[in-house]
Amino acid sequence: MVMRREKDSLGEMEVPASAYYGAQTARAVQNFPISGLKPHPAFVRAVVIIKKCAAAANMATGRLSSEIGAAIVAAADEVLAGHLDDQFVVDPFQAGAGTSHNMNINEVLANRALELLGRQRGDFSTLHPNDHVNMAQSTNDVIPTAIRLASLEMLDPLLGALEALELALAAKSAEFDPILKSGRTHLQDAVPIRLGQEFGAYASAVRKNREGLESCIPALLELGIGGTAVGTGLNAERGYMSSVIREVGLATGFPVVAAPDLFEAMQNMDPFLALSSALRRMAVNLGRIANDLRLMASGPRTGLDEIRLPAVQPGSSIMPGKINPSSAEMTNMVCYQIMGCDQAVMLAAQAGQLELNVMMPLIAYNLTFSLELAKNCVQKFTDSCITGIEANRERCQRYLEDSLGLVTVLAPSIGYNAAAEVAKESVATGGSIREIVLARGLMPESELEEAMRPGHLTEPGLPLGEK
Repeated sequence: MVMRREKDSLGEMEVPASAYYGAQTARAVQNFPISGLKPHPAFVRAVVIIKKCAAAANMATGRLSSEIGAAIVAAADEVLAGHLDDQFVVDPFQAGAGTSHNMNINEVLANRALELLGRQRGDFSTLHPNDHVNMAQSTNDVIPTAIRLASLEMLDPLLGALEALELALAAKSAEFDPILKSGRTHLQDAVPIRLGQEFGAYASAVRKNREGLESCIPALLELGIGGTAVGTGLNAERGYMSSVIREVGLATGFPVVAAPDLFEAMQNMDPFLALSSALRRMAVNLGRIANDLRLMASGPRTGLDEIRLPAVQPGSSIMPGKINPSSAEMTNMVCYQIMGCDQAVMLAAQAGQLELNVMMPLIAYNLTFSLELAKNCVQKFTDSCITGIEANRERCQRYLEDSLGLVTVLAPSIGYNAAAEVAKESVATGGSIREIVLARGLMPESELEEAMRPGHLTEPGLPLGEK
């Protein structure tokens, strides 16, 4: 590989001649070959947007010349258009705070801006990664601002995917509303329920999780950019902060505001912890729904077989004809991963010390990873599973008729103890609840038929009316 030599404050460093990054990035690549992972593109875009907006703000204050500032803005626009994606190479597991992330982007933008000015990469005498691209900034205010912007960008499609899932579940709720089935508690027979009521509850749970994620947005809109190293704003001109906030708002379309306390915005990872926690709550519910669907679709001959999930691929390399609940299984795995990411975010958020949380790269990686997983999973779960679910009406009806839970409907009329005796006899003899009640003379047949009407079984009230 052809190399060139660049200098940073530690001395000279060899850099691939074709690279747009420089010495500090090359050191990070050498120092942290940990996971083979790269920063999420949304996080890279967020940092680049900050650099572009900072250049515009610094030109507005007069501190940055229009020639250099315009070159930085042009380089940033090229990256935002999808160029140079392969130049952001620092492993998420790196030195604290994200200095290596920050410098990777500073160097790429500086070298590309130099080319646009007709100069050579690495000739930082006129345009420097620290002095110009990083002007009025610190890693310590850039990285938490970038996590906020990346989260806001990634939240929007996830919220849309959750709304689509909610609507799909609500549509199944309406489709399945006439279908009665046996409810189950403790995985044992319980009182009847409509299949549509089960799916309606799933839709409501998804709606609440979507609303929980939306509630995280206001805190993410409060930016600490301009606080520089510790929140004091040292080395940033007085007009810079309002200008850079305005520029970020114009660049992103988000109604961002300056954080009311720059020190708190730098020290406290609460907005990210809240978002991660909301993702965990969503994962818990989504995983629970996937588990229910797998259980209700179990079989088809030796399981519940109350619903049929779409067949998306063969289910076995050895058993011909086997079909597995693959989309639901994928959903479970994603949910477990999101829960694990949340644990990492929680521990990292707690690890802040004094004026800075140096674990921000870990927070950035796990949060963006969770948001990406959640969006992709919810979309596929909706399209490949939920919309194609079919009900097995005959199996639902058979379980309903055989369920011991039906005796609960009669308890208000014949008493708990008598109802328990009926249930025990049904288990011992295999006789139906209806047959045993009539044989024991516990109710007239007309009252029994009225009490067992489907409309009475799944709505509030007493089957034979309130007295």
